[in-house]
Amino acid sequence: MSVDITMPQLSDTMTEGTVVKWYKNEGDRINEGEKLADVETDKAVMEMEAFTSGVLAARLIAEGGKVPVGARLAVVATGKEDPAQVKSQASAGSAVKAPEPAKKAEPAPGEGTGPATATAVAAPVAVAPSPSASNPVAEDNGRPIRISPLARRIALEKGVDLSLVQGTGPLGRIIERDITAFMAAPPAKVTAPVVSPAAIGPGATQVIAMTKMRHAIAKNLVASKQTIPHYYSTIDIDVEELSSLRERLNAILESRRIRLSLSDLLARALATALLEHPALNATFDGTNITRYGDVHLGMAVAIPDGLIVPVLRNVNRMGLIEIRQRTADLVERARAQRLKQDEMRGATFSVSNLGAYGLREFSAIINPPQVAVLAIAAAEKRAVVRGGSIVARTMLTLTLSGDHRVVDGADGADFLRTLKGLLEEPGMMLL
Repeated sequence: MSVDITMPQLSDTMTEGTVVKWYKNEGDRINEGEKLADVETDKAVMEMEAFTSGVLAARLIAEGGKVPVGARLAVVATGKEDPAQVKSQASAGSAVKAPEPAKKAEPAPGEGTGPATATAVAAPVAVAPSPSASNPVAEDNGRPIRISPLARRIALEKGVDLSLVQGTGPLGRIIERDITAFMAAPPAKVTAPVVSPAAIGPGATQVIAMTKMRHAIAKNLVASKQTIPHYYSTIDIDVEELSSLRERLNAILESRRIRLSLSDLLARALATALLEHPALNATFDGTNITRYGDVHLGMAVAIPDGLIVPVLRNVNRMGLIEIRQRTADLVERARAQRLKQDEMRGATFSVSNLGAYGLREFSAIINPPQVAVLAIAAAEKRAVVRGGSIVARTMLTLTLSGDHRVVDGADGADFLRTLKGLLEEPGMMLL
């Protein structure tokens, strides 16, 4: 029988997708697990693989075409049926055509009444996002890196910066021997010059069309600020001892080429604090509040003309080394827009870290259905009073944004007090 390939919902906010590229032509044999197409959502470009084997009888949407979630993209002949006949039937029964990029996507096939609707709804989804382990990821300058699964695993374990490794495999792919050779004699890293955006001359103007991602960000953030009564709580934390602990741990881990960041220790402390204060490790759908026994930490990552929030799942079950390795992998693939579907959804709490920009303090907007978000500024030396004397200490300012519908101000303040205690006395995280 024939099986429909439909547009899946690849993110919580996705309503339509764009077929960026097809990897199979009509008449091609496809096997389960093979890559079929790249699809652009409101958050990323994701790969889709076949969940069935057969012959690709018809591609109903051309490259560049937009369709709503649930609409048919193609049809696969999985039995002894004639692919040409399947194509003819599919084309005759499909009301979806590839729209012009500037036009609104048309409705799903057979929308409204008739058997086409039942077929489109009942047919199994034949594709799902699944970046393979050998997918390209992005270098610092945005160019793709291709890497084998084994090489990727070794690089993560050893903390190797893939942007410095020269691949010697097919098409420049990084393979195991390349990682081994790099570790034996790593080259000195050259800092790339900062490239400023093209200047706009005096009297000139520049009109920039909003991308699909930027439209989604605008829509979601406006909805968040309009529907969620935010409140903000700010606290200063002395992280002098935490910074010293980090340096001691990094000295121990130097031989393994692993270097922890303050953000890694903060993630560990957050996991502990959130489990003690489940009111903040929660989601709210407008009717019910759901609290969670595990912490799935959303981490805002800036990408060109947008923002993406990969999710570090079950961070409360991880040690510091695993947090560092998992975070590095997620951030790398987030910037390359090569995350899996479940790596961008299901966060129970999120953080926005702008410390690298030198900000002393800022506030973030809640990402619903979560009920809180933590803004992390820069850790810096400040003059503070200790024992009646002014001394220099490493200080960090954190700002909690809470949803006042479900999290009271006292709850937020109590959470920050617990977090402060963990960060100022890191040994408490071991208890």
